[in-house]
Amino acid sequence: MTRIPGYTYGTPSVAPSPLTLADLEELKGSVLFTDDDAKALQAAGTVLHDQVEEILDLWYGFVGSHRHLVSTFAGTDGKPIPSYLEAVRKRFGQWILDTCRRPMDQAWLDYQHEIGLRHSRKKKNLTDSVAASPVVPLRHLIALIVPITLTIRPFLARKGAPPEEVEAMYAAWFKAVTLQVALWARAYVPDEDY
Repeated sequence: MTRIPGYTYGTPSVAPSPLTLADLEELKGSVLFTDDDAKALQAAGTVLHDQVEEILDLWYGFVGSHRHLVSTFAGTDGKPIPSYLEAVRKRFGQWILDTCRRPMDQAWLDYQHEIGLRHSRKKKNLTDSVAASPVVPLRHLIALIVPITLTIRPFLARKGAPPEEVEAMYAAWFKAVTLQVALWARAYVPDEDY
């Protein structure tokens, strides 16, 4: 496996999440995530693994077409930093696979917190040592649930799975993405409000 710069899943450099596995179970209940969804995500991983670059092309095209989104990758001159875009893209591709394939255990929970920190003022730009926008606004992370979900369906259907299987994978993806964004929000919100 090729090493992805800044990808630290399961390493000692990832601090423990302030949330517990019991908190995770509550959130899974809130998004209706079940064991069947976990199985459907595994199936989605099999379908998506060789389409990751094409998915990223679509998503990066979407972000690039919205100045308010691409600005989070911009330096002080207002222009996106190409090396930053590329480094994040590699981790974003791994995130697709991790969303489908990784068990939602303590290591997964810890890394969700790390992802949240890397989008917030607490750690944005540190991983890649860049001087870009200091934060990805939480409102945009939440809003991006929609395009990250709606655009995945054609990729899930591409390999000829029956419609009911495509729907199960799609629903599981939607739940998993929503769950992760809810976990990432922890880095933005004061303890007493989370």
